[in-house]
Amino acid sequence: MAFLFNEFVYRPIYNLLIFIYNFLPLHDFGVAIVLVTVIIKFLLIPLSRKQIESQKKMQELQPRIKELQDKYKNDKEKQSRALMEFYKENKANPFSGCLPMIFQLVFLIAIYRVLFNISNNGLMVNGSDLYAFIQNPGQINHLFLGLIDLSSIVDFKNFSAANIAHIILVILAAGAQYIQTKMLMATKEKKTASEGKKDDKEPDFAQVMSKQMLYLAPVMTLFIGIKFPAGLALYWLVSTLFMITQQEYLEKKKMRMTKGA
Repeated sequence: MAFLFNEFVYRPIYNLLIFIYNFLPLHDFGVAIVLVTVIIKFLLIPLSRKQIESQKKMQELQPRIKELQDKYKNDKEKQSRALMEFYKENKANPFSGCLPMIFQLVFLIAIYRVLFNISNNGLMVNGSDLYAFIQNPGQINHLFLGLIDLSSIVDFKNFSAANIAHIILVILAAGAQYIQTKMLMATKEKKTASEGKKDDKEPDFAQVMSKQMLYLAPVMTLFIGIKFPAGLALYWLVSTLFMITQQEYLEKKKMRMTKGA
C-alpha cells in the first residue's frame, strides 16, 4: 500500500510541483502550490461533484428518513429494512460521499508529505524522488509572494511578524471552510422554508452532526494550519475556494434546469 501511495500519488505530485516551480519566472513555491492544487481539483471534479450531489440529496431526503426512524424506533430490524428500501427507491447511498472524501484526504496527506520532506531536507529537492525528465532546481524559494514562509509553523514561543501572515492565511482557510459547510447546509434550510415547515421536534443525529461540523471543520482547519507548515494551509485554502466555486456553479446549474423544466 505504501508503495502504491508513493509511486502513484506522492511522486507524481512531487514532480508536478517541481516542474511548475521550475517553469515559473520568479520561482514562487506558493504560486506552484496554488497551480498544483487547481490541477488536482480539476482532476477530482467527477468525484467531488458526486460528493456534493450526494450530500445535498441526503439533506433533501432527511425529513423522510427521520419519519422512518421515528416510525420504527422500537424495531431496529424493520427500521433498517425500511431505510434500505427507501434508499433503493430514491437511488441514494448514505456512504457514496465517503469515497471522494477519502481521495481528497489522500491528496492532502501527499501534499503534506511533499512540503514536510522538502522542509526537512533543508529546502532542497530530493533528486531521487524526481523523474529523469524533471530538472532539479536545488534549493527551493519557500516564500509565497515574498511574505509567507511556506515551510514554517507558527511558533508562539518565538512569535515574530512573519507569523502574522501565516495566521492570516490560516484564518482565511478556516473562514472558507465555514462558508463551504454553510453552503452544504443551505439546501435543506431553503427547502424547509419553502415548504413552510417548522421543526418542532428534537433534531435528529444527522442534524446535530451537521450543525457541529459547521464549527468543528473550521476549528480543525485552524488547528492543522497553525501546527503544520503554511504551505498546507495555502493548499487547504485554494482547495476549499475551488469547492465553493464548484458548489455555487452546480447550484446555479440546478436552478436553471428547474426553471427550464
